[in-house]
Amino acid sequence: MTDTQTVSLTREYKGTMVPTPGVYEIDPKHTTVEFVARHLMITKVRGRLDDASGTICIAEVPEESSVEVTIGAKSVHTGEEQRDTHLRSADFFDVEQHPTWTFKSTAIEHAGDNAWKVTGDLTIRGTTRPVVLATEFDGAGPTPWGPSALAFSAVTEIDREDWGLTWNMALETGGVLVGKKVRIELNVEALARQPEDSPSS
Repeated sequence: MTDTQTVSLTREYKGTMVPTPGVYEIDPKHTTVEFVARHLMITKVRGRLDDASGTICIAEVPEESSVEVTIGAKSVHTGEEQRDTHLRSADFFDVEQHPTWTFKSTAIEHAGDNAWKVTGDLTIRGTTRPVVLATEFDGAGPTPWGPSALAFSAVTEIDREDWGLTWNMALETGGVLVGKKVRIELNVEALARQPEDSPSS
């Protein structure tokens, strides 16, 4: 990528680089939503949700930007079929009654350098609660098929019981089978919306 292309996709704001204003569609093929939870109080088990879509609107003033994301709960997988089936059941995600998770930003704050705090409402299993995503803008670049792409990474930690995910099993040695704290990690690629993708007036 040439310096001219780089400049056209980013700009300087408060001493850091931010994307140029525009509407960007999250690319499900190049976006990952992962979570990490404790198993048996000792082991970290990692899972992934492969069905993520949404829109990122970058404003002239970055703090006025917004993001909306929808995640298909049925797409969860952890590498173990029996565990995945249990996660999809009414004990956990209850995907038949609540097929999607959603996130809608409510505030964006510059946290210094390349860091941003994105506050928003996360809805899981019909329950909506606020979360704060520690977010970084990872860069921008052209794609071989035309539209420019943005990349972001973000992380947050939640207490799953706040969203009604309370199933657990006591261990004979003390403690519980599944930890309450869950770390959520996102790596997002979003493509600039093309004119033909824009809603008609």
